Amino acid sequence: MGDTTGNAAGDAVGSEIADRYERLSDGLAAKLAQVPPTGWDLPTPCDGWTVRDLVGHLVDTQGMFLGFVGRTLGEIPAVADDPVAAFAGARAVVLADLRDPERAGAEFDGFFGRTTFAAGVDRFLSFDLVVHAWDLARAAALDERIDPEDVARVQAAAEAFGDAMRGPQAFGPALEAPAGADAQARLLAFLGRRP
Repeated sequence: MGDTTGNAAGDAVGSEIADRYERLSDGLAAKLAQVPPTGWDLPTPCDGWTVRDLVGHLVDTQGMFLGFVGRTLGEIPAVADDPVAAFAGARAVVLADLRDPERAGAEFDGFFGRTTFAAGVDRFLSFDLVVHAWDLARAAALDERIDPEDVARVQAAAEAFGDAMRGPQAFGPALEAPAGADAQARLLAFLGRRP
């Protein structure tokens, strides 16, 4: 009888990644559902992006990571027509692949070396879901609170990314956090956002 410990550990990690992605994308979808019909053209903290542009970026990045492993989003609604349905369609495809061990384990050469689809989603897409949920909340005057565990995880990831994450529209130069700022405010300042 072979040793299945490694597979069990891999399955547990994969399940944890899928659960995290589901929780974060559920949270962002809930915020999108609260955007009023007139809110899609509101500016966001991402320079030059409206709320609709932000959703377009989120949908595009889901498709980009699927593309890294030879898959696509398939037929989903267009962001221009229905941003809520477009994001729902994209997240459903990604989540289904994360729940499939073979698809989740598909490998590709990523920004930081060889990795798997699930690991790439966890490192990049789940990072984006946390930060852009805050951007969306700020733009549409929704609840801006970030779960403290997500704050800590994103802070560690942002520090590991370093200057590679900084650029137009995404994450600008770090700002100085206000005196007495909490962990969320310090994270946002590090990401170039005014808390």
